[in-house]
Amino acid sequence: MAIWYLWFCLPELQSVLRKRIARCFTFGGSRSRVLHDPAIQPRSDLSKEQYMKKDEQTTVNHFHEKLLKLKDLMKTKAGQKRAERRHKFMEEFLKEFYEEWDGRA
Repeated sequence: MAIWYLWFCLPELQSVLRKRIARCFTFGGSRSRVLHDPAIQPRSDLSKEQYMKKDEQTTVNHFHEKLLKLKDLMKTKAGQKRAERRHKFMEEFLKEFYEEWDGRA
């Protein structure tokens, strides 16, 4: 794939990911979920039943509990490559979110 094509498509790819991040926050808000609480740590190794306990979740923790794990589930090379870019974007988003939340931005 030509580099110019990737450069041309980058804003569109980033836009798709921004929409997914927005969807995460919209969904959390629609369920009256806490946006972020540093005292509530992300959960790991969850069963389906544990994952569904919404009172133990925050919207930001959803990134750690599910979204950041998706790249490791991709089966094809194309899916892995796309997931890696999206994963890095989410990590950068969270880094900036935490900086702003903590008043360091």
